[in-house]
Formats: sequence, C-alpha cells, structure tokens
Amino acid sequence: MPASKVQDETEVRRWLEEGKTYAWIVEQYKEKYGIETTVPMWSAYRRRKNIKRRVTRDTDLIPWKIAPEHMLAYPLVMLRAEARLRAGEELVGRAASKLASWKNMLEETGQVVYYDRDTSDGFFYVPREESDPEGALIRRPSTGLRPQAEE
Repeated sequence: MPASKVQDETEVRRWLEEGKTYAWIVEQYKEKYGIETTVPMWSAYRRRKNIKRRVTRDTDLIPWKIAPEHMLAYPLVMLRAEARLRAGEELVGRAASKLASWKNMLEETGQVVYYDRDTSDGFFYVPREESDPEGALIRRPSTGLRPQAEE
C-alpha cells in the first residue's frame, strides 16, 4: 500500500470542518508540501474519516439529479441556502437576506421552482398549482429524482 499523501491529519480535519473546499486543499498541498492531490482523494478522505459533509443534503428541497452545467444556477443556490437554514445552520454574509428576498418573490408571484435537466436553462419559475403543497418552494417531480443521499 502506498504511503499516504496526507501530511498532517489534524490540519486536514480542521480545514474540512472549517468548510475549506477540496480545490482549496489541493492548492494548499501543492503550495505547502509540493504534493499533487485531487478533489476525489479529499472527498474519499472525508468519507473514510467520517467527517461531516460541507454541503447540507435535503432531498425534499433538491430531489433532482442536477446536471453539471446547472450546479451554479441561482434557484439551486437559494434551495441550498434554505436547506442549510432548515438544518439549523447559520447563513453567513448576505445569504439570509438574499434567501428571504427570493422566497418573498416566489410567494408574491405565486411561483415555485421547476427543474428540467434536459434543457439548457435547467431551472424555471412556474405558476404554483393546486397540487403544490402549501408553502412549497419547488414543483416535486415524478421522474428524474436523485438517489437518496448517504448519511
């Protein structure tokens, strides 16, 4: 078995718990130790060491398999913020006010978020229907659901 590339487990654990991105850690290791690492390596490390995910998973709010080109779409960013809020996490910076404004816009316009991964835009705001639960932020799909996230 090859020697581990991890030079200081305490340091890496702290970085991951602080929310440093895997890309940031890759750069740090290259700069600090001259060691080439990869994003998948750090993801596997986190999983092996049972370090809590940086991303809050909420399959009720984000039930779809998201296409890579839609990962930074504003509706998805807002749904992730709502997931963090529902999980009891603190929203930092302007995230809380942006989320409140976004939810207010959905309420005032009577819309919900709809996702279609087979389109170039991916996310759409569509009129709320009677079948949408009260207070729902999304139109729940019947197909295209992602597998339940591991915990």
